[in-house]
Amino acid sequence: MKVPELMEIIGEDHFYTGVPDSLLNNFCRYVMDKYGIGENHVIGVNEGACTSLAAGRYLSTGKIPVIYMQNSGIGNTINPTVSLISKEVYGIPCIYLVGWRGEPGNHDEPQHMLQGKITPALLESSGLETLYLTKDTKYDDFKRDYEKISTCLKDGKSLAIIVSKGALEYEGNYKQSNNNKITREDAINTLLDCSGKGLFISTTGKTSRELFELRKKRGEPHDFDFLTVGSMGYSSSIALGIATGTDCDVWCLDGDGSMLMHMGAMSMIGLMKPPNYFHVLFNNESHESVGGYPTPITSINMCKVAESCGYASNHSVSTTEELKSVLVEIKKYPGPHFVEVKVTIGSRNDLGRPTITPIENKQIFMNKIRGFKQ
Repeated sequence: MKVPELMEIIGEDHFYTGVPDSLLNNFCRYVMDKYGIGENHVIGVNEGACTSLAAGRYLSTGKIPVIYMQNSGIGNTINPTVSLISKEVYGIPCIYLVGWRGEPGNHDEPQHMLQGKITPALLESSGLETLYLTKDTKYDDFKRDYEKISTCLKDGKSLAIIVSKGALEYEGNYKQSNNNKITREDAINTLLDCSGKGLFISTTGKTSRELFELRKKRGEPHDFDFLTVGSMGYSSSIALGIATGTDCDVWCLDGDGSMLMHMGAMSMIGLMKPPNYFHVLFNNESHESVGGYPTPITSINMCKVAESCGYASNHSVSTTEELKSVLVEIKKYPGPHFVEVKVTIGSRNDLGRPTITPIENKQIFMNKIRGFKQ
């Protein structure tokens, strides 16, 4: 189904908010082309915040909001879904558009398989009516089903449209770019050169993929690295837990979308002050791994955030030379240290994926840490 056809069925007169998803890429491009970022559309930091934002907009305008997300974000939105907008509480009707990663019967990455299996049950148990949109769904059939199920909105209930891979089509012009010079992969390579025998905890998406491939290219083992292939927004907390359990240097490789999703973790890092913690933010102002859409980080000075949270130092660099200089300096004294690296949007066309399973990654990583303790 073409995105304009979907919009014709559900109506255009909505407020739109969400966290971009690769399966909803065509929908996201349509919304960016038509509305950009502003009064009618806001890209949120996490799905729960989007649901709360949508509730507020409904309270002020009476317009039913549309909230889009990957199904991995359902967990973030459950709290406001069941304790704020549900019919049993305030009865605020919302339309959820949910990308179905890990849909049963379709091959996907390990972090999506369980989520895909339980997606319909999660939504239904949260009180949402559900409707499916696949690449085989016919316009007339979907329109009939939507008109029938959407009557629940008048009663203060919400509904979720579960979208399969390839279900939506759109030819648009939106493309994000920035003027940064250093690539994320070059920045990671520089970190590997300068970090010594530190442990690396990398955020989900292309950061973990690039770290894995760089280790292979450099002829280095993967046992120093924990690849957070899912759990967007939590790599900094995972790294904090590791840093407080080992004397090894711990390098958290974060992204701006990931950092913003659960930025409160920075207050814990600053409070606990692990001296072996190095927090590296690759900032391209973009949700790159899911299609390239802007994050709200453009309005934030992250170095000041790190300083106010209690980090021992904060730095922002935009060249490889600056990065090398900072890394040499911060290794001289205790952390936690914060380094923002302003990177380009994009990656190699032939970028692969990790060839080890998450279970294998966990085991060799834990064995490495045990080896340090012996």
